[in-house]
Amino acid sequence: MFDIRKIQEQAIFEAIKRASDTETASEIVYGKNDAARNEDNPSWVASTMQRLEEKFDTEAVKVIRMECQCGYGMEEKLALLERLKSKASNLEEFASSQEAKSAGLSYRDGQLYLQFDFCPCPMLAGVQKLNSMTWCQCSAGYSKVLFEKAFNCAVDVTMLKSIKCSDDICLMRIDIPDYVWM
Repeated sequence: MFDIRKIQEQAIFEAIKRASDTETASEIVYGKNDAARNEDNPSWVASTMQRLEEKFDTEAVKVIRMECQCGYGMEEKLALLERLKSKASNLEEFASSQEAKSAGLSYRDGQLYLQFDFCPCPMLAGVQKLNSMTWCQCSAGYSKVLFEKAFNCAVDVTMLKSIKCSDDICLMRIDIPDYVWM
């Protein structure tokens, strides 16, 4: 059975452990004396992100959360990006087809964007509002891995808006500086 909570606990634990140590990872993911293990998902998301933000600086938090992407459904999305890329000669063409627009891609002012009109994260289904975009950095990490696979080069993803942070959409800027169109 697909247990997104267990997947996220493991991903966050491992990312924190790489940035710090096992004890810190355990305290952030499970709380003092494992108190967070019994929290419902919305409460666990909020308390875990608070503990993470209290322990690490903003940039470290972003890196840790970006490493927590689960990869769910990535092959299907990768196939879409590769199909779009094969029909394009530049980023503007890549994002201009109806198929690209339906997937949330857009191109404006020399930048590629990915937008969702809904929160794509299953862990946030019961969360009304987040206090910060920390949790959402996981989606930025997912997009980073996805676009790096599709374009076979380094990609930078910046989370600009989040529905769960009271924005009307989820929006990421995708920077692909080193890709050369053939």
